[in-house]
Amino acid sequence: MQTSKKITLALMLSFFASAATLSHADETDAKKQPAKHVLLISVDGMHQADLDWFVTAYPQSTLARMVREGASYTNARTPFPSDSFPGMVGQLTGGNPKTTGIYYDDAYSRGLLPAGTTSCAGAKPGAEVYYAEVSAKDMNRLDSGQQIPGLYSDFTKISQLTGHAQDLLDPKTLPVDPKTCLPVYPHQYLQVNTIFEVAKQHHLRTAWSDKHAAYDILNGPSGKGIDDLFAPEINSSVTDPSAPAGPGDDWTKDNTNTQKYDAFKVKAVVNWAKGLDHAGNNSLGVPAIFGMNFQAVSTAQKLNKSNYYIDPENPSTIMTNGLGGYTLNGAVPGPVLQSALTFVDGQLKAMVSALDLSKTVVVLSAKHGQSPQNRAALTIIHDGDMIDALNCAWENNSAGCKDPAQTHLVAHAIDDDGILMWLTDRSVKATRFAKKFLLAYSGNGIGSDAFGNSTPKPFTQAGVTRIYAGEEAEDLFGARRGDERVPDVVGIAQQGVVWAGGKLSKIAEHGGNAHQDRHVPIVVWGAGIAHQSNDDHVETTQIAPTILSLLALDPKELRAVQIERTKALPDLH
Repeated sequence: MQTSKKITLALMLSFFASAATLSHADETDAKKQPAKHVLLISVDGMHQADLDWFVTAYPQSTLARMVREGASYTNARTPFPSDSFPGMVGQLTGGNPKTTGIYYDDAYSRGLLPAGTTSCAGAKPGAEVYYAEVSAKDMNRLDSGQQIPGLYSDFTKISQLTGHAQDLLDPKTLPVDPKTCLPVYPHQYLQVNTIFEVAKQHHLRTAWSDKHAAYDILNGPSGKGIDDLFAPEINSSVTDPSAPAGPGDDWTKDNTNTQKYDAFKVKAVVNWAKGLDHAGNNSLGVPAIFGMNFQAVSTAQKLNKSNYYIDPENPSTIMTNGLGGYTLNGAVPGPVLQSALTFVDGQLKAMVSALDLSKTVVVLSAKHGQSPQNRAALTIIHDGDMIDALNCAWENNSAGCKDPAQTHLVAHAIDDDGILMWLTDRSVKATRFAKKFLLAYSGNGIGSDAFGNSTPKPFTQAGVTRIYAGEEAEDLFGARRGDERVPDVVGIAQQGVVWAGGKLSKIAEHGGNAHQDRHVPIVVWGAGIAHQSNDDHVETTQIAPTILSLLALDPKELRAVQIERTKALPDLH
Protein backbone atom coordinates (compact mmCIF):
# COMPACT_ATOMS: atom_id res chain seq x y z
CA MET A 1 0.00 0.00 0.00
CA GLN A 2 2.84 2.37 0.84
CA THR A 3 4.42 1.72 -2.57
CA SER A 4 1.08 2.34 -4.29
CA LYS A 5 0.74 5.68 -2.48
CA LYS A 6 4.22 6.71 -3.65
CA ILE A 7 3.35 5.82 -7.26
CA THR A 8 0.09 7.73 -7.04
CA LEU A 9 1.85 10.75 -5.58
CA ALA A 10 4.49 10.62 -8.31
CA LEU A 11 1.81 10.48 -10.99
CA MET A 12 0.02 13.44 -9.42
CA LEU A 13 3.21 15.49 -9.26
CA SER A 14 3.95 14.59 -12.88
CA PHE A 15 0.44 15.65 -13.90
CA PHE A 16 0.71 19.02 -12.17
CA ALA A 17 4.16 19.63 -13.65
CA SER A 18 2.80 18.86 -17.12
CA ALA A 19 -0.19 21.12 -16.53
CA ALA A 20 2.10 23.90 -15.36
CA THR A 21 4.25 23.45 -18.47
CA LEU A 22 1.18 23.56 -20.70
CA SER A 23 -0.13 26.60 -18.84
CA HIS A 24 3.19 28.38 -19.34
CA ALA A 25 3.21 27.38 -23.01
CA ASP A 26 -0.33 28.73 -23.45
CA GLU A 27 0.68 31.94 -21.72
CA THR A 28 3.71 32.24 -23.99
CA ASP A 29 1.52 31.69 -27.05
CA ALA A 30 -0.87 34.34 -25.80
CA LYS A 31 2.02 36.77 -25.48
CA LYS A 32 3.45 36.21 -28.95
CA GLN A 33 4.89 39.51 -30.04
CA PRO A 34 2.65 41.02 -32.74
CA ALA A 35 4.96 43.99 -33.25
CA LYS A 36 8.57 45.04 -32.87
CA HIS A 37 7.72 48.74 -33.03
CA VAL A 38 4.80 50.91 -31.94
CA LEU A 39 4.26 54.40 -33.34
CA LEU A 40 2.00 56.50 -31.08
CA ILE A 41 0.39 59.61 -32.57
CA SER A 42 -1.63 62.17 -30.62
CA VAL A 43 -3.72 64.52 -32.76
CA ASP A 44 -4.43 67.06 -30.03
CA GLY A 45 -8.00 68.34 -30.12
CA MET A 46 -9.36 65.65 -32.44
CA HIS A 47 -12.82 64.42 -31.49
CA GLN A 48 -14.19 61.05 -32.52
CA ALA A 49 -16.71 63.08 -34.52
CA ASP A 50 -13.86 64.78 -36.43
CA LEU A 51 -12.41 61.43 -37.41
CA ASP A 52 -15.84 60.13 -38.46
CA TRP A 53 -16.45 63.21 -40.61
CA PHE A 54 -13.04 63.08 -42.27
CA VAL A 55 -13.19 59.35 -43.06
CA THR A 56 -16.62 59.83 -44.67
CA ALA A 57 -15.51 62.89 -46.64
CA TYR A 58 -12.16 61.38 -47.71
CA PRO A 59 -12.57 57.59 -48.05
CA GLN A 60 -9.19 57.21 -49.80
CA SER A 61 -7.26 59.01 -47.04
CA THR A 62 -4.67 57.47 -44.74
CA LEU A 63 -6.99 58.00 -41.77
CA ALA A 64 -9.76 56.16 -43.61
CA ARG A 65 -7.39 53.31 -44.39
CA MET A 66 -6.42 53.03 -40.72
CA VAL A 67 -10.06 52.90 -39.65
CA ARG A 68 -11.01 50.50 -42.44
CA GLU A 69 -8.20 48.05 -41.72
CA GLY A 70 -7.55 48.55 -38.01
CA ALA A 71 -9.31 48.42 -34.67
CA SER A 72 -11.34 51.52 -33.79
CA TYR A 73 -12.53 52.29 -30.26
CA THR A 74 -15.28 54.81 -30.84
CA ASN A 75 -16.30 55.42 -27.22
CA ALA A 76 -12.97 56.47 -25.70
CA ARG A 77 -12.46 59.11 -23.03
CA THR A 78 -9.42 61.07 -21.87
CA PRO A 79 -8.63 61.63 -18.19
CA PHE A 80 -10.20 64.58 -16.39
CA PRO A 81 -9.00 67.33 -16.45
CA SER A 82 -8.72 67.05 -20.23
CA ASP A 83 -5.41 68.91 -20.38
CA SER A 84 -2.31 68.08 -22.41
CA PHE A 85 -0.22 66.90 -19.46
CA PRO A 86 -2.69 64.51 -17.77
CA GLY A 87 -3.81 63.37 -21.22
CA MET A 88 -0.36 62.50 -22.54
CA VAL A 89 0.91 61.19 -19.20
CA GLY A 90 -2.19 58.99 -18.98
CA GLN A 91 -1.48 57.42 -22.37
CA LEU A 92 2.11 56.65 -21.38
CA THR A 93 1.63 55.49 -17.77
CA GLY A 94 -1.86 53.99 -17.62
CA GLY A 95 -2.81 56.31 -14.77
CA ASN A 96 -5.16 59.16 -13.89
CA PRO A 97 -4.13 62.32 -11.98
CA LYS A 98 -4.83 60.80 -8.56
CA THR A 99 -2.07 58.26 -9.31
CA THR A 100 0.34 60.16 -11.55
CA GLY A 101 0.13 63.38 -9.52
CA ILE A 102 -0.31 65.34 -12.75
CA TYR A 103 -3.47 67.44 -12.64
CA TYR A 104 -2.48 70.06 -15.24
CA ASP A 105 0.58 71.50 -16.96
CA ASP A 106 0.04 74.65 -14.87
CA ALA A 107 -0.82 73.38 -11.40
CA TYR A 108 0.09 73.83 -7.74
CA SER A 109 1.83 71.77 -5.08
CA ARG A 110 1.60 72.32 -1.33
CA GLY A 111 4.78 70.29 -0.90
CA LEU A 112 7.17 72.41 -2.99
CA LEU A 113 8.66 75.89 -2.79
CA PRO A 114 8.35 78.59 -5.47
CA ALA A 115 10.77 78.71 -8.38
CA GLY A 116 13.90 80.67 -7.58
CA THR A 117 13.91 79.80 -3.89
CA THR A 118 17.51 79.59 -2.67
CA SER A 119 17.04 79.67 1.10
CA CYS A 120 14.79 76.79 2.07
CA ALA A 121 15.20 76.64 5.85
CA GLY A 122 11.90 77.53 7.45
CA ALA A 123 10.23 78.37 4.10
CA LYS A 124 6.55 77.53 3.94
CA PRO A 125 5.75 75.12 1.08
CA GLY A 126 3.24 76.07 -1.60
CA ALA A 127 4.21 76.71 -5.22
CA GLU A 128 2.90 76.99 -8.75
CA VAL A 129 4.15 74.08 -10.85
CA TYR A 130 4.18 75.33 -14.42
CA TYR A 131 5.88 72.99 -16.86
CA ALA A 132 5.48 74.60 -20.28
CA GLU A 133 7.22 77.22 -22.44
CA VAL A 134 8.11 79.25 -19.32
CA SER A 135 10.48 76.45 -18.27
CA ALA A 136 12.77 76.98 -21.25
CA LYS A 137 16.10 78.77 -21.08
CA ASP A 138 14.69 81.12 -23.72
CA MET A 139 10.97 80.67 -24.29
CA ASN A 140 11.03 83.02 -27.29
CA ARG A 141 13.33 80.84 -29.37
CA LEU A 142 12.25 77.75 -31.28
CA ASP A 143 15.34 75.98 -29.92
CA SER A 144 14.46 77.01 -26.31
CA GLY A 145 17.76 78.85 -25.97
CA GLN A 146 20.16 76.35 -27.49
CA GLN A 147 21.19 79.19 -29.80
CA ILE A 148 21.48 77.21 -33.04
CA PRO A 149 23.37 79.51 -35.47
CA GLY A 150 21.31 80.75 -38.42
CA LEU A 151 18.11 79.08 -37.21
CA TYR A 152 15.86 82.04 -38.00
CA SER A 153 17.10 82.24 -41.57
CA ASP A 154 16.84 78.49 -42.14
CA PHE A 155 14.36 76.58 -39.99
CA THR A 156 15.60 73.22 -41.27
CA LYS A 157 18.45 73.75 -38.81
CA ILE A 158 16.03 72.94 -36.00
CA SER A 159 17.13 69.34 -36.64
CA GLN A 160 20.28 70.32 -34.71
CA LEU A 161 18.20 70.64 -31.54
CA THR A 162 19.40 68.39 -28.74
CA GLY A 163 17.56 65.14 -28.11
CA HIS A 164 18.15 65.62 -24.37
CA ALA A 165 15.36 68.11 -23.66
CA GLN A 166 16.31 68.45 -20.00
CA ASP A 167 19.31 70.51 -21.14
CA LEU A 168 16.90 73.13 -22.52
CA LEU A 169 15.20 73.79 -19.17
CA ASP A 170 16.13 76.72 -16.95
CA PRO A 171 16.46 75.46 -13.35
CA LYS A 172 15.53 78.92 -12.04
CA THR A 173 12.01 78.50 -13.48
CA LEU A 174 11.36 75.19 -11.72
CA PRO A 175 9.73 74.64 -8.30
CA VAL A 176 12.08 73.71 -5.49
CA ASP A 177 12.15 70.67 -3.22
CA PRO A 178 12.25 71.94 0.39
CA LYS A 179 14.17 68.84 1.52
CA THR A 180 17.07 69.27 -0.89
CA CYS A 181 16.61 72.94 -1.88
CA LEU A 182 17.12 71.79 -5.48
CA PRO A 183 14.87 72.44 -8.52
CA VAL A 184 12.33 69.75 -9.37
CA TYR A 185 12.55 68.79 -13.03
CA PRO A 186 9.37 67.65 -14.77
CA HIS A 187 10.41 63.99 -14.82
CA GLN A 188 11.02 64.13 -11.07
CA TYR A 189 7.49 65.43 -10.47
CA LEU A 190 5.83 62.38 -12.07
CA GLN A 191 4.88 59.83 -9.40
CA VAL A 192 4.86 56.68 -11.57
CA ASN A 193 6.94 55.18 -14.36
CA THR A 194 6.25 55.34 -18.11
CA ILE A 195 6.19 52.83 -20.95
CA PHE A 196 9.46 54.37 -22.14
CA GLU A 197 11.13 53.38 -18.88
CA VAL A 198 9.76 49.84 -19.13
CA ALA A 199 11.13 49.59 -22.68
CA LYS A 200 14.53 50.85 -21.55
CA GLN A 201 14.65 48.22 -18.81
CA HIS A 202 14.36 45.66 -21.61
CA HIS A 203 17.17 47.36 -23.59
CA LEU A 204 14.83 48.75 -26.24
CA ARG A 205 15.25 52.09 -28.00
CA THR A 206 12.73 54.94 -27.51
CA ALA A 207 12.02 58.34 -29.07
CA TRP A 208 9.39 61.07 -28.79
CA SER A 209 8.61 64.57 -30.09
CA ASP A 210 6.41 67.13 -28.35
CA LYS A 211 5.73 70.85 -28.01
CA HIS A 212 7.83 71.93 -25.00
CA ALA A 213 11.13 70.87 -23.48
CA ALA A 214 9.06 70.35 -20.31
CA TYR A 215 7.84 67.12 -21.89
CA ASP A 216 10.93 65.83 -20.17
CA ILE A 217 8.19 64.62 -17.83
CA LEU A 218 7.65 61.66 -20.18
CA ASN A 219 11.14 60.40 -19.34
CA GLY A 220 9.59 59.23 -16.07
CA PRO A 221 11.10 59.42 -12.57
CA SER A 222 14.37 57.87 -13.73
CA GLY A 223 14.87 60.75 -16.16
CA LYS A 224 16.16 58.24 -18.71
CA GLY A 225 13.09 56.80 -20.43
CA ILE A 226 13.51 58.49 -23.81
CA ASP A 227 16.69 58.12 -25.86
CA ASP A 228 15.81 60.95 -28.26
CA LEU A 229 13.33 63.64 -27.10
CA PHE A 230 12.93 66.25 -29.86
CA ALA A 231 10.97 69.21 -28.49
CA PRO A 232 10.93 72.44 -30.50
CA GLU A 233 9.14 75.18 -28.55
CA ILE A 234 5.68 75.84 -30.03
CA ASN A 235 5.06 79.03 -28.06
CA SER A 236 8.27 80.63 -29.30
CA SER A 237 8.46 83.51 -31.75
CA VAL A 238 8.02 82.72 -35.45
CA THR A 239 10.28 85.68 -36.24
CA ASP A 240 13.78 86.25 -34.88
CA PRO A 241 13.26 87.35 -31.26
CA SER A 242 16.61 89.14 -31.27
CA ALA A 243 15.50 91.51 -34.04
CA PRO A 244 14.87 95.17 -33.05
CA ALA A 245 11.10 94.58 -33.09
CA GLY A 246 11.50 91.84 -30.47
CA PRO A 247 9.55 88.56 -30.32
CA GLY A 248 6.53 88.25 -32.60
CA ASP A 249 3.54 85.93 -32.59
CA ASP A 250 4.14 82.31 -31.67
CA TRP A 251 3.48 79.27 -33.86
CA THR A 252 -0.08 78.82 -32.58
CA LYS A 253 -1.49 82.19 -33.68
CA ASP A 254 -1.77 81.28 -37.37
CA ASN A 255 -2.67 77.76 -38.44
CA THR A 256 -0.31 77.84 -41.42
CA ASN A 257 2.54 78.36 -38.95
CA THR A 258 1.27 75.56 -36.72
CA GLN A 259 1.36 73.23 -39.70
CA LYS A 260 4.95 74.28 -40.45
CA TYR A 261 5.83 73.64 -36.82
CA ASP A 262 4.23 70.17 -36.82
CA ALA A 263 6.16 69.31 -39.97
CA PHE A 264 9.45 69.72 -38.06
CA LYS A 265 8.36 66.91 -35.75
CA VAL A 266 7.05 64.73 -38.58
CA LYS A 267 10.49 64.86 -40.17
CA ALA A 268 11.95 63.57 -36.91
CA VAL A 269 9.45 60.68 -36.83
CA VAL A 270 10.25 59.75 -40.44
CA ASN A 271 13.94 59.67 -39.56
CA TRP A 272 13.24 57.44 -36.55
CA ALA A 273 11.18 55.14 -38.78
CA LYS A 274 14.27 54.82 -40.97
CA GLY A 275 16.38 53.82 -37.98
CA LEU A 276 18.15 57.18 -37.64
CA ASP A 277 18.18 59.85 -34.95
CA HIS A 278 15.76 62.81 -35.20
CA ALA A 279 18.23 64.76 -37.35
CA GLY A 280 18.58 61.94 -39.87
CA ASN A 281 22.06 60.88 -38.75
CA ASN A 282 23.53 57.80 -37.09
CA SER A 283 22.12 54.36 -37.81
CA LEU A 284 20.66 53.46 -34.42
CA GLY A 285 17.78 51.18 -35.30
CA VAL A 286 14.04 51.86 -35.32
CA PRO A 287 12.79 52.61 -31.79
CA ALA A 288 10.50 50.09 -30.12
CA ILE A 289 8.26 52.98 -29.00
CA PHE A 290 8.24 56.34 -30.74
CA GLY A 291 5.86 59.06 -31.85
CA MET A 292 4.70 62.68 -31.62
CA ASN A 293 1.80 65.03 -31.07
CA PHE A 294 0.12 67.23 -33.70
CA GLN A 295 -1.00 70.76 -32.77
CA ALA A 296 -2.56 71.92 -36.06
CA VAL A 297 -6.05 70.56 -35.34
CA SER A 298 -6.06 72.04 -31.84
CA THR A 299 -5.17 75.57 -32.97
CA ALA A 300 -7.62 75.36 -35.89
CA GLN A 301 -10.38 74.63 -33.38
CA LYS A 302 -9.36 77.47 -31.05
CA LEU A 303 -8.54 80.32 -33.43
CA ASN A 304 -11.39 82.73 -34.16
CA LYS A 305 -9.88 83.52 -37.55
CA SER A 306 -6.70 82.36 -39.27
CA ASN A 307 -4.88 82.04 -42.55
CA TYR A 308 -5.03 78.55 -44.00
CA TYR A 309 -3.84 76.47 -46.94
CA ILE A 310 -6.41 75.40 -49.52
CA ASP A 311 -4.22 72.35 -50.19
CA PRO A 312 -1.76 71.62 -47.35
CA GLU A 313 0.19 69.28 -49.64
CA ASN A 314 0.76 72.18 -52.03
CA PRO A 315 1.11 75.18 -49.70
CA SER A 316 1.51 77.77 -52.43
CA THR A 317 -1.97 79.25 -52.00
CA ILE A 318 -2.87 80.76 -48.66
CA MET A 319 -6.35 81.98 -47.88
CA THR A 320 -6.61 84.77 -45.32
CA ASN A 321 -8.96 85.35 -42.42
CA GLY A 322 -10.81 82.05 -42.57
CA LEU A 323 -13.10 81.14 -39.71
CA GLY A 324 -11.69 78.69 -37.21
CA GLY A 325 -13.72 75.94 -35.60
CA TYR A 326 -16.89 74.48 -37.09
CA THR A 327 -19.88 75.44 -39.21
CA LEU A 328 -23.49 74.26 -39.22
CA ASN A 329 -23.87 74.42 -35.43
CA GLY A 330 -20.67 72.53 -34.84
CA ALA A 331 -21.43 69.65 -37.19
CA VAL A 332 -18.87 70.32 -39.95
CA PRO A 333 -15.25 71.49 -39.69
CA GLY A 334 -14.80 74.98 -41.09
CA PRO A 335 -12.16 75.85 -43.71
CA VAL A 336 -9.24 76.28 -41.30
CA LEU A 337 -9.99 73.03 -39.48
CA GLN A 338 -10.53 71.14 -42.74
CA SER A 339 -7.10 72.34 -43.84
CA ALA A 340 -5.57 71.17 -40.56
CA LEU A 341 -7.20 67.73 -40.76
CA THR A 342 -6.05 67.33 -44.36
CA PHE A 343 -2.54 68.35 -43.32
CA VAL A 344 -2.45 65.76 -40.54
CA ASP A 345 -3.65 63.06 -42.91
CA GLY A 346 -0.93 63.93 -45.43
CA GLN A 347 1.75 63.85 -42.74
CA LEU A 348 0.47 60.50 -41.50
CA LYS A 349 0.86 59.20 -45.03
CA ALA A 350 4.50 60.35 -45.04
CA MET A 351 5.18 58.60 -41.73
CA VAL A 352 3.37 55.41 -42.73
CA SER A 353 5.35 55.28 -45.99
CA ALA A 354 8.56 55.13 -43.94
CA LEU A 355 7.35 52.28 -41.72
CA ASP A 356 7.78 48.54 -42.07
CA LEU A 357 4.11 47.70 -41.51
CA SER A 358 4.88 44.01 -41.12
CA LYS A 359 6.62 44.86 -37.85
CA THR A 360 4.91 48.08 -36.73
CA VAL A 361 1.62 48.97 -35.06
CA VAL A 362 0.33 52.54 -35.18
CA VAL A 363 -1.80 53.84 -32.31
CA LEU A 364 -3.66 57.09 -32.97
CA SER A 365 -5.51 59.08 -30.33
CA ALA A 366 -5.57 62.56 -28.73
CA LYS A 367 -4.38 64.07 -25.46
CA HIS A 368 -7.66 66.00 -25.27
CA GLY A 369 -10.62 67.23 -27.27
CA GLN A 370 -11.92 70.80 -27.33
CA SER A 371 -15.15 72.58 -26.41
CA PRO A 372 -17.40 74.07 -27.67
CA GLN A 373 -17.71 72.90 -31.24
CA ASN A 374 -20.71 75.15 -31.80
CA ARG A 375 -19.54 78.77 -31.98
CA ALA A 376 -22.99 79.97 -30.96
CA ALA A 377 -22.56 78.27 -27.56
CA LEU A 378 -19.38 80.18 -26.71
CA THR A 379 -19.33 82.34 -23.58
CA ILE A 380 -15.96 83.80 -22.55
CA ILE A 381 -15.77 84.83 -18.89
CA HIS A 382 -12.93 87.03 -17.64
CA ASP A 383 -11.21 84.73 -15.17
CA GLY A 384 -8.99 87.45 -13.70
CA ASP A 385 -12.02 89.52 -12.73
CA MET A 386 -13.69 86.45 -11.24
CA ILE A 387 -10.69 85.55 -9.08
CA ASP A 388 -10.23 89.17 -7.96
CA ALA A 389 -13.88 89.31 -6.94
CA LEU A 390 -13.56 86.09 -4.92
CA ASN A 391 -10.43 87.32 -3.14
CA CYS A 392 -12.02 90.69 -2.40
CA ALA A 393 -15.16 89.09 -1.01
CA TRP A 394 -13.10 86.86 1.28
CA GLU A 395 -11.05 89.83 2.45
CA ASN A 396 -14.10 92.11 2.81
CA ASN A 397 -12.86 94.31 -0.05
CA SER A 398 -9.63 95.27 1.69
CA ALA A 399 -7.42 97.83 0.01
CA GLY A 400 -4.99 95.15 -1.15
CA CYS A 401 -7.50 92.55 -2.33
CA LYS A 402 -6.43 92.98 -5.97
CA ASP A 403 -2.73 93.39 -5.28
CA PRO A 404 -0.90 90.40 -6.80
CA ALA A 405 1.92 90.88 -4.29
CA GLN A 406 -0.43 90.14 -1.39
CA THR A 407 -1.39 86.69 -0.11
CA HIS A 408 -5.00 85.94 -1.06
CA LEU A 409 -7.47 83.10 -0.66
CA VAL A 410 -6.72 81.81 -4.16
CA ALA A 411 -3.13 80.61 -4.19
CA HIS A 412 -3.36 79.52 -7.81
CA ALA A 413 -6.03 78.94 -10.43
CA ILE A 414 -6.16 77.60 -13.95
CA ASP A 415 -9.42 78.13 -15.79
CA ASP A 416 -9.58 77.10 -19.45
CA ASP A 417 -12.94 75.38 -19.81
CA GLY A 418 -12.99 74.10 -16.26
CA ILE A 419 -12.19 75.83 -12.97
CA LEU A 420 -9.33 74.46 -10.87
CA MET A 421 -8.40 76.45 -7.77
CA TRP A 422 -5.89 75.85 -5.02
CA LEU A 423 -6.54 77.88 -1.85
CA THR A 424 -4.21 79.22 0.82
CA ASP A 425 -6.83 78.29 3.41
CA ARG A 426 -8.06 74.70 3.02
CA SER A 427 -10.56 74.86 5.88
CA VAL A 428 -14.17 73.84 5.41
CA LYS A 429 -15.11 77.48 6.00
CA ALA A 430 -12.89 78.68 3.16
CA THR A 431 -13.83 76.02 0.61
CA ARG A 432 -17.54 76.48 1.32
CA PHE A 433 -17.15 80.24 0.99
CA ALA A 434 -15.48 79.87 -2.41
CA LYS A 435 -18.18 77.48 -3.60
CA LYS A 436 -21.02 79.73 -2.44
CA PHE A 437 -19.42 82.82 -3.94
CA LEU A 438 -18.87 81.26 -7.36
CA LEU A 439 -22.42 79.89 -7.55
CA ALA A 440 -23.69 83.44 -6.94
CA TYR A 441 -21.26 85.13 -9.35
CA SER A 442 -22.83 86.56 -12.53
CA GLY A 443 -22.02 89.17 -15.13
CA ASN A 444 -21.50 89.81 -18.81
CA GLY A 445 -19.16 87.75 -20.92
CA ILE A 446 -18.30 87.59 -24.59
CA GLY A 447 -19.77 85.46 -27.35
CA SER A 448 -19.30 85.26 -31.10
CA ASP A 449 -21.65 85.71 -34.01
CA ALA A 450 -21.47 83.50 -37.10
CA PHE A 451 -18.97 85.87 -38.74
CA GLY A 452 -16.45 85.86 -35.88
CA ASN A 453 -17.49 89.18 -34.36
CA SER A 454 -17.59 89.70 -30.61
CA THR A 455 -21.04 89.88 -29.01
CA PRO A 456 -22.12 90.43 -25.37
CA LYS A 457 -23.12 87.27 -23.52
CA PRO A 458 -24.52 87.26 -19.96
CA PHE A 459 -23.61 84.44 -17.59
CA THR A 460 -24.67 83.15 -14.17
CA GLN A 461 -23.12 80.84 -11.55
CA ALA A 462 -19.62 81.78 -12.74
CA GLY A 463 -20.40 79.74 -15.87
CA VAL A 464 -20.50 76.41 -14.02
CA THR A 465 -23.07 73.66 -13.64
CA ARG A 466 -21.53 72.38 -10.43
CA ILE A 467 -18.79 73.21 -7.94
CA TYR A 468 -16.84 70.57 -5.99
CA ALA A 469 -15.05 71.97 -2.95
CA GLY A 470 -12.82 70.52 -0.26
CA GLU A 471 -13.38 66.80 0.23
CA GLU A 472 -15.85 66.84 -2.67
CA ALA A 473 -12.96 67.77 -4.97
CA GLU A 474 -10.76 65.01 -3.55
CA ASP A 475 -13.57 62.51 -4.05
CA LEU A 476 -14.18 63.72 -7.60
CA PHE A 477 -10.64 62.69 -8.51
CA GLY A 478 -10.55 59.70 -6.21
CA ALA A 479 -7.57 61.29 -4.48
CA ARG A 480 -6.51 60.42 -0.96
CA ARG A 481 -7.36 62.82 1.85
CA GLY A 482 -4.79 65.59 2.14
CA ASP A 483 -3.32 65.05 -1.35
CA GLU A 484 -0.92 67.98 -1.63
CA ARG A 485 -1.53 68.41 -5.36
CA VAL A 486 -5.32 68.05 -5.73
CA PRO A 487 -7.31 71.28 -6.35
CA ASP A 488 -9.47 72.60 -3.52
CA VAL A 489 -12.21 73.89 -5.82
CA VAL A 490 -13.29 72.37 -9.14
CA GLY A 491 -15.91 73.93 -11.40
CA ILE A 492 -17.60 71.98 -14.19
CA ALA A 493 -18.32 74.34 -17.06
CA GLN A 494 -21.70 75.05 -18.58
CA GLN A 495 -21.68 74.01 -22.22
CA GLY A 496 -19.64 76.51 -24.22
CA VAL A 497 -18.08 78.42 -21.32
CA VAL A 498 -14.41 79.35 -21.61
CA TRP A 499 -12.53 81.37 -19.02
CA ALA A 500 -10.07 83.76 -20.61
CA GLY A 501 -9.47 87.51 -20.90
CA GLY A 502 -11.68 90.35 -21.98
CA LYS A 503 -11.74 89.81 -25.72
CA LEU A 504 -12.66 87.21 -28.34
CA SER A 505 -9.22 85.61 -28.22
CA LYS A 506 -10.30 82.02 -28.80
CA ILE A 507 -13.49 80.13 -29.55
CA ALA A 508 -12.76 76.82 -27.82
CA GLU A 509 -10.59 75.39 -25.07
CA HIS A 510 -9.75 72.17 -23.27
CA GLY A 511 -9.14 71.20 -19.66
CA GLY A 512 -12.73 70.56 -18.61
CA ASN A 513 -15.08 67.65 -18.32
CA ALA A 514 -17.39 68.24 -21.30
CA HIS A 515 -18.17 65.42 -23.70
CA GLN A 516 -16.39 67.41 -26.42
CA ASP A 517 -13.32 67.74 -24.19
CA ARG A 518 -12.96 64.04 -23.54
CA HIS A 519 -14.51 62.00 -26.39
CA VAL A 520 -11.52 61.28 -28.61
CA PRO A 521 -10.65 58.45 -31.00
CA ILE A 522 -8.42 55.47 -30.46
CA VAL A 523 -7.36 53.60 -33.60
CA VAL A 524 -4.90 50.69 -33.54
CA TRP A 525 -3.62 49.62 -36.95
CA GLY A 526 -0.76 47.62 -38.42
CA ALA A 527 1.04 44.34 -37.90
CA GLY A 528 -1.26 41.59 -36.68
CA ILE A 529 -4.23 43.88 -36.00
CA ALA A 530 -7.60 42.70 -37.32
CA HIS A 531 -10.37 45.11 -38.29
CA GLN A 532 -13.04 45.85 -35.72
CA SER A 533 -15.18 48.74 -34.52
CA ASN A 534 -15.69 48.61 -30.77
CA ASP A 535 -18.14 50.94 -28.99
CA ASP A 536 -17.36 49.73 -25.46
CA HIS A 537 -16.46 52.52 -23.04
CA VAL A 538 -12.66 52.68 -22.85
CA GLU A 539 -10.11 55.15 -21.50
CA THR A 540 -7.03 56.56 -23.21
CA THR A 541 -5.07 55.38 -20.15
CA GLN A 542 -5.55 51.87 -21.61
CA ILE A 543 -3.16 52.79 -24.42
CA ALA A 544 -0.14 52.29 -22.13
CA PRO A 545 -0.74 48.63 -21.22
CA THR A 546 -1.84 47.97 -24.81
CA ILE A 547 1.48 49.21 -26.21
CA LEU A 548 3.46 47.06 -23.80
CA SER A 549 1.31 44.02 -24.65
CA LEU A 550 1.89 44.61 -28.37
CA LEU A 551 5.62 44.47 -27.67
CA ALA A 552 5.20 41.32 -25.52
CA LEU A 553 6.17 43.27 -22.39
CA ASP A 554 4.31 42.92 -19.11
CA PRO A 555 1.89 45.85 -18.51
CA LYS A 556 2.18 45.21 -14.78
CA GLU A 557 5.66 46.67 -14.94
CA LEU A 558 3.81 50.00 -14.95
CA ARG A 559 3.15 51.23 -11.42
CA ALA A 560 -0.09 53.00 -12.42
CA VAL A 561 -1.40 49.82 -14.06
CA GLN A 562 -0.85 48.00 -10.78
CA ILE A 563 -2.53 50.72 -8.71
CA GLU A 564 -5.55 51.36 -10.97
CA ARG A 565 -5.69 47.88 -12.51
CA THR A 566 -5.70 49.44 -15.95
CA LYS A 567 -6.41 46.88 -18.63
CA ALA A 568 -5.25 46.77 -22.23
CA LEU A 569 -7.81 47.67 -24.88
CA PRO A 570 -10.33 44.83 -25.26
CA ASP A 571 -10.60 42.28 -28.06
CA LEU A 572 -7.45 43.46 -29.82
CA HIS A 573 -6.44 40.70 -32.24
